[in-house]
Amino acid sequence: MASVQLAHEAPDRTKAFAVDGIGLSIDGNAILSDVSLDFPAGEVVALVGHNGSGKSSLLKILARQLMPSVGSVVYGGQDLAHYHGRDFARSVAYLPQDLSTGSDMTIRELVGCGRYPWHGALGRFSDIDREKVEAAIAATHIEPFADRMVGTLSGGERQRAWIAMLIAQDARCLLLDEPTAALDIAHQVEVLSLVRRLAHEGGQSVVIVLHDINMAARFCDRIHALKGGRAVASGTPDEILVPATLHDIYGIDMEVIAVPHLSHPLAYAC
Repeated sequence: MASVQLAHEAPDRTKAFAVDGIGLSIDGNAILSDVSLDFPAGEVVALVGHNGSGKSSLLKILARQLMPSVGSVVYGGQDLAHYHGRDFARSVAYLPQDLSTGSDMTIRELVGCGRYPWHGALGRFSDIDREKVEAAIAATHIEPFADRMVGTLSGGERQRAWIAMLIAQDARCLLLDEPTAALDIAHQVEVLSLVRRLAHEGGQSVVIVLHDINMAARFCDRIHALKGGRAVASGTPDEILVPATLHDIYGIDMEVIAVPHLSHPLAYAC
């Protein structure tokens, strides 16, 4: 594996997730093969790589949306399979790529859905639930349009509303699958700045699938790269953004340049 690979020690609370020897096959096709990675607690960790490299599948395994064919996943020091469904939902929040639902709800109603793991379908919406919803709306700066219908929002506003729902869930870990895919540059920066602030100020762990290696380097503490269903590189942005490692990930020649006001280099295709 290129770059610096994290050591695989006994599971502990310093790790959000620890993935050991994960494999996933669907209809005889190998989607993931022998993936072993650590996701430190309190960090924003990006999953990058080609389309079809297995990023979203790995995220779905972390979210318990898919079961691996082989290998194990530990979350918070405990095997993922041993968590009760509601306990896991209270601790880990998952945002998939498809956000087509919820258009006929107000933002406040959508954010309120994040409280479902705490009171269930028939439970009463308590004062604590309302406080959590309003705090999430404030944290994502969507108060001015909190009573608008979700379907009327711009792309960036909609993503902030969904992230507010995850915040209201009061989860310790956020799993985000390409939350910037349909956004312009300004809204990408807006959403990723919000995610980074939530992690660093709120102590949450974040795993986020991204396509843009430069955005990953700018907003994430660590980058795991997949290629053909295998982990090919793992390290800090400075360790990943070197020509040889970028070639291992993307299979093309890339160069990097230093930018005075940035703490990391920028990568570009030759």
